[in-house]
Amino acid sequence: MSQYDAAFEIHVHGEVPLRDTVKFAEIQEALKPLWSYAGAKSLADGAASAYEEEPGIKFDTHDQVLEICWTVPGNEDFRQALDDMCMNLNELAREGAAIEVTFYDNDFDEEDDEQEGEARDDFAMYFVGPTPAAIMQVQRDLLVEDTVHLMERHFDGSELTEVVGAIDRLFEKRFDALNNSMQLGKPPRGSGGGGGSGGSHGGGRKPRHLH
Repeated sequence: MSQYDAAFEIHVHGEVPLRDTVKFAEIQEALKPLWSYAGAKSLADGAASAYEEEPGIKFDTHDQVLEICWTVPGNEDFRQALDDMCMNLNELAREGAAIEVTFYDNDFDEEDDEQEGEARDDFAMYFVGPTPAAIMQVQRDLLVEDTVHLMERHFDGSELTEVVGAIDRLFEKRFDALNNSMQLGKPPRGSGGGGGSGGSHGGGRKPRHLH
């Protein structure tokens, strides 16, 4: 797909810790939805970003971390590739991780004074992890960080303990509901979080509480 045919320029960014036993062949297969969407025949062929200054898709063998800072031209159907990739990475992830995805509207020119309407830019967070609890932990930590950052403009950090506690209780309810639905043999409901993709297996412990 050429840049001129694509409605969006899509940037994918994140770091995913992988299990120590994961091999390159498994990573290549897990990321196939991305590199095949870019028209590549392998991960090595498709790992480079559309921008030379971006590192693209790399695997840090020392820390066993998958690093993604990668841009590709695409359309709305790229969201399916993201969903498939996240489901694949759930099987390889050592712990929960967030992946940021930004869609930039190729047809919108900020310098065009006569252009009507607004840009169709969009931003979504995708989540991967070995268990639903690991995924919820990342979601919880990000929400606490954002909430505290916003409220510290008006309150001292020590005053926000109750706010963090309320967030923890919300995630406890979500985790309990997920566990109950799985015990009843029902498919787990979506984990929310703005376009997030969560694990469909596991159970395990509740997310830890960090007050």
